[in-house]
Amino acid sequence: MKTVIVYYSLSGNTKYVTEKMADTLGADMIPLVPKKTYPDSGFKKFFWGGKSAIMGEKPALEPYTFQADDYDCVILGTPVWAGTIAPPLRTFIAENLSALQGKRLAVFVCCSGGPGKVMEKAKKALEVETVAAELILIDPKDKPSEENEAKIVDFCNQL
Repeated sequence: MKTVIVYYSLSGNTKYVTEKMADTLGADMIPLVPKKTYPDSGFKKFFWGGKSAIMGEKPALEPYTFQADDYDCVILGTPVWAGTIAPPLRTFIAENLSALQGKRLAVFVCCSGGPGKVMEKAKKALEVETVAAELILIDPKDKPSEENEAKIVDFCNQL
C-alpha cells in the first residue's frame, strides 16, 4: 500500500511527527506552504492564525505535486488552530476533495492545549464519517515522551 502524508507545520511539531511516520511507513511527504506566511511567534501568531482558522479561510499555497492515483492511503497532518484544522490543510482538502474520495484516509493533529472538535471538523471537511486512524498529540517535538512515541507507532499500525 503506497502512502503519502500531506501536512502543514508552523512550529515544527507536525513536521516532526510526519518525519517519524514517513520513516516507519516508507511514506512520501508533501509539505503545504502558504504563499503568504503566517507569523510564527507572539500575539500576531495567535491573532492571524486564529482569525484565519475561525473564518474558514483557504489561503493560496505554493505549488505542490499530489497525484492521488499514486496512493492508496493519504494521511493528513495539521496543528490545531482555534479548535479546527489549519487553513493550509483546508485549502489542500478543498483542492483535492474529489481525488481523496475512496482513499484510505487518516488524520493526525498536534496541539498545545485541548484539541476541541478538530477531528469532527476534519472529517466534515473531508466529507467522511470515519477515517482509518486518528491521532491527537500534545507538543510531540517540544515535549517528547515515550507515550507520544507509542501513540505514533500505534497510529501507523492501524494503517
